Amino acid sequence: MSIEIHKVGTADGWHGTIEEGGQFPPEKDRYHLYIGLFCPFAHRVNLVRHIKHLTSIISLSVVKPYPKGEQGWRFPASDDEYPNATVDHLFSSKFLHEVYFKADKDYKGKYSVPVLWDKKLNTIVNNESAEMLRWLPNAFNSLLEPEVAKIDLYPESLRAEVDAITPWIQSDINSGVYKAGFAKTQESYEKGVIPLFAALNRLEELVAKNGGPYILGKQMTELDLRTYATIVRFDSVYVQHFKCDIGTIRHDYPVLNNWLKGMYWRVGGFQETTDFKHIKENYTKSHEDINPLAITPLGPYPNVEGGYENDWNKLRVGKVTMPVVLEAQSNI
Repeated sequence: MSIEIHKVGTADGWHGTIEEGGQFPPEKDRYHLYIGLFCPFAHRVNLVRHIKHLTSIISLSVVKPYPKGEQGWRFPASDDEYPNATVDHLFSSKFLHEVYFKADKDYKGKYSVPVLWDKKLNTIVNNESAEMLRWLPNAFNSLLEPEVAKIDLYPESLRAEVDAITPWIQSDINSGVYKAGFAKTQESYEKGVIPLFAALNRLEELVAKNGGPYILGKQMTELDLRTYATIVRFDSVYVQHFKCDIGTIRHDYPVLNNWLKGMYWRVGGFQETTDFKHIKENYTKSHEDINPLAITPLGPYPNVEGGYENDWNKLRVGKVTMPVVLEAQSNI
C-alpha cells in the first residue's frame, strides 16, 4: 500500500499509483483521462487504455491540437467543433490548466497531457506518462477478463532488456526529435539530430536481430508503445517540421518500417489511437517560431504504408551512413 502526498504549490506534479489497497484503488468509472491525440507521451497512456480494454473503465476527454497560447491547451466548445476533440466531460473547462488548479490552486508547473483524474477524491492521480506506462497496464487486472489481464507489457523475463534499452530510446529518440526540433542554434540542432539517427540505426539492428514482430521478438512490451508513439510521427512530422531529415523511416529503415506497419495495421489499439489530423496540425499550427505561416503539409502519403512482410528474414537491415551518425552509434 502506498499513499500519494502532493505538496501544495509544487511544480513537480502528481505521481500517484492505482493499486489494490492504496489511496487510488482500481474501480470502474472512478478515473478520467485527459489527453491530446497529438502528444506522443499521452499516446503511450491511451495505447495502454486500448490494449488492456480499459476504455469502458477509464473515461476520456481530448483537448484540441491547437492553438496553444499562454494559458495552455484548450477544449472545444462542443464535441462537433474539431473532429475527435471533446469538451471537458467532467468540469466543462475551457482550458486544461483549470483542471490542474482544481487539484491544486497554487500549482506552479506545466499544464501537460496526460492527466489522470480521480473523480471520487477530486484530485489528479498522476500526470507523468512514463510512470503510468509502467504501472497502468496491470492496475486494473482484478477487473479484467483473464485473457486481457495476462497481457503484461513489463514481463519479468524481459525486464532487464527493457531497462537497458529504455534510457537511450527515451533520451535519443523520444526526446531526441524535440532536441533537434526546438534547437535555437546549429550546434544544438546537430547535438540532437545526430544521436537521434544513431539510435535509429541501433534500433533497426536490434529489431532485425530479434526477428520481430515486436522490438524484443515475439512478445510486445512497453518498448513497443514508447517507440511507436515517436516513429508513427516521424515521417509525417519530424522529418520536415523538426528538420530530422537525415533519413526517413520508410526509405532508410526497412525493418523499423515493417515493424511500424505491423503495429499500425495488425495490432488492436494502435491505429485506433493514431489521429494524423491532430498530429500534423498540432505541430504545424502551434509552433509559430518554427512554422510562422501555419501551413500543414499534406504528405507523406500514405501516413503509414501497407504491405507488411511476414518473413522478417527477407528485410534489408537499413541505416543512415553519414559518418558522424555512425561514429555516434558506436558510442551508444
